[in-house]
Amino acid sequence: MQYDPIKRSLGSFFNKTVFLRKVFYRLLDWLLLRSWHIRKELKKWEAPEFPVILDAGSGFGQYTYRMSQFFPSALIKAVDVKEEQIADCNEFFLNSNLNNRVIFEKADLTKYVEPEQFDLILSVDVMEHIEEDVQVFKNFHASMKDKGMLLISTPSDQGGSDAHEHEGDEVSGFIDEHVRDGYNINEIQDKLREAGFSEVHARYQYGKPGSLAWKLSMKYPIQLLGVSKLFFILIPFYYILTFWLVAILNHADVKKEHEKGTGLIVTAYK
Repeated sequence: MQYDPIKRSLGSFFNKTVFLRKVFYRLLDWLLLRSWHIRKELKKWEAPEFPVILDAGSGFGQYTYRMSQFFPSALIKAVDVKEEQIADCNEFFLNSNLNNRVIFEKADLTKYVEPEQFDLILSVDVMEHIEEDVQVFKNFHASMKDKGMLLISTPSDQGGSDAHEHEGDEVSGFIDEHVRDGYNINEIQDKLREAGFSEVHARYQYGKPGSLAWKLSMKYPIQLLGVSKLFFILIPFYYILTFWLVAILNHADVKKEHEKGTGLIVTAYK
C-alpha cells in the first residue's frame, strides 16, 4: 500500500465542487501538522505591501490557497511538475475568482529561474523528491529579491520518509518517490549556504506529539483505505472521534521545541 495513490483518490473525490475543494483544504489545514508549522512561519513573516510569492511544488494547491487568504494583496505563482495538477488547480482558482492574483504553471525546479522576482518562496514536501537539490536551492536564491525568505518543510533523516526497506538506491515504504530518506538538519543548512543564502535556520517538527498525530490523522486511516475502499464509509466517523485529539497533539508539536523529530522546518534569507 502506498500513500500517494490514496491521496490522489481523496483529491478526486473532493474536487467535485468548489465547496468540497475548500472543505478539503480546511481539513488538510487542521489534520496535517506541517500546515500548522507553515502557518506559524507565515504569520511571523514581515511581508511587503504587495508581495510576490512562489509556491514551488504546489501539488493540490492547498498552500497556494492559504497564502492567497493570508496575503490578499499578493501575486502568487504556483508551479509543479505534474501537468494534470496544474490544469486542475487553474480551473479551481478560476471558479473561485482568484485567477487574477494566482496562476499555476508547469515547471521543473531544477531549471526554473525568474531572476529577483519573489519576496517569498514556499516549498512543502518537495525537496525529498529531487536529487539535484543544491541546483534547486541556487535557482531559488537567484529568483528571490534581496531580503526575501525561503520556507521549506521536508522530512528529516530520523524516519521522516517512513521507509522500511531499500531497493537499490530507492526508498520503499509507506511514502513513495523519495530520493533520500530525509535531510540531516546540518546538511540542509550547509547546502542552502552553499547556494548563497546568508541566514539559515532549521528546527525539528514531528516530535513525539506530532508523530502520534500523524499516525492518527493520516497513516492509520490511509492504511485502512489501502485494504478496502469500503472504509471510505467509516472514515467520517473515525475523524469525528479523533479530530480534536489530533488538533491538540498538533498544537503541542508547534508550541514545543524538539531535540529531534521526523520533519524539518527551514527558513533561509537572501
